[in-house]
Amino acid sequence: MLVVDDEWPQLDDLARMMGGNKRVIEVQTAATAHEALAKLAESRYDVIFLDVRMPDLDGLELARVLTAFPEAPALVFVSAFDASAVAAFELRAVDYLMKPVASERIDHALSRVVAGAAPSAEIAQGLQGCQRGPREDVIAVRDLRSRAMRLLACSSILYVTAYGDYVRVYADSGRYLLRSSLAGIEQRLRSQGFIRVHRQYLANVARAVEIRVRANGTAAMLFENEDEIPVSRRQVPKLRRWVAG
Repeated sequence: MLVVDDEWPQLDDLARMMGGNKRVIEVQTAATAHEALAKLAESRYDVIFLDVRMPDLDGLELARVLTAFPEAPALVFVSAFDASAVAAFELRAVDYLMKPVASERIDHALSRVVAGAAPSAEIAQGLQGCQRGPREDVIAVRDLRSRAMRLLACSSILYVTAYGDYVRVYADSGRYLLRSSLAGIEQRLRSQGFIRVHRQYLANVARAVEIRVRANGTAAMLFENEDEIPVSRRQVPKLRRWVAG
């Protein structure tokens, strides 16, 4: 196994945790992509845990080089940022770990590598979406339970709510976190038919099953899963115009 990270404390922590994993026989490290390439020229590795953001040659660029190898190692990306998750899975990464990485997540990623696992069904669905159209069709989010990165097709999202420095994404498959402001995700999803219906809520109007207008001029939007979100008084006319086409 090879671990690649340009930050020595992170590199040491990852190598230490992996060295203590029962699935791992030997761990080698590289502090740059060029050092990694030199090691890859001399030895064959089953899996590489690869940092995304590195100077000179970054993790994604290194991964693209590895795709030309006759027997390319399995790729697990490690990053403090989720912005590169879609690109990582386009390169057929087995997993995408968010820093700080827990030993349980490392074990989960290794179990997928050992099993020869392809990306999960949801990731595969997201990749197909990327191949059919622009990347905006898919967003990378963090699972609230496992902290793993998932790729969601925008059409599977019901609504999004503000949550401090994050937004909470409610989709067919569950609830997720995305580091973004509501205004930022609104701009990103506008072309997918999402509308700001309240200062705290962004809705996929095409997924709504009912809109209930109240006597005070506000409204409520209901979805198939029986979730209900508020529609502010000022947004009701805008929503009516959208529904009317």
